[in-house]
Amino acid sequence: MLRRSQILLASARGEGVPAIARALSCDEQTVRNAIHAFNREGLAAVQVRSSRPHRTREAFDAEAAEQLKALLHQSPRAYGKPTSVWTLELAAQVSYEQGLTAELVSDETIRRTLRRLGWSWKRAKQWITSPDPDYEAKKNAAIG
Repeated sequence: MLRRSQILLASARGEGVPAIARALSCDEQTVRNAIHAFNREGLAAVQVRSSRPHRTREAFDAEAAEQLKALLHQSPRAYGKPTSVWTLELAAQVSYEQGLTAELVSDETIRRTLRRLGWSWKRAKQWITSPDPDYEAKKNAAIG
C-alpha cells in the first residue's frame, strides 16, 4: 500500500517511470502496473488485497485422481511400505513415487483431491478388500 501510494504521488509530480522505479528500488513494470491500476480503479487500486492466486492449479488431473483412488484401494505394502494403513502423507509420497504427481504434494492436496472426487478422507483399511473369502463376514462381525 505504501509503495503504491509513493508511486502515484511521484507520478502526479510528473516523474517518469524509470526515475520512480530507481527511487523506490522496484521494477519499472511495478510502477506501470500501479499507475495503470489507479487509472482503471481509482483509489481502490491503493488498498491492500490478498496476494493469494484467484485460481489454483490442480496437482492431480482427472486421470491421475482416478489412479489415486485405485491406489488407495490397495495396501501400502503393495508399494513396499512397512504399514498396511494409508495416511494422507503416505498417499502423497506413493503418488509421487508412482508418477501421479510431478512433485511431492502435501497431505492437504491429497485430501482436496479426494474431496473433488466426492470422497471424504477415511483410513484405507475400510477400503481394502482381502483375498480371504470370509473377509466380509469377519469384518461385519468385528464392526457389529
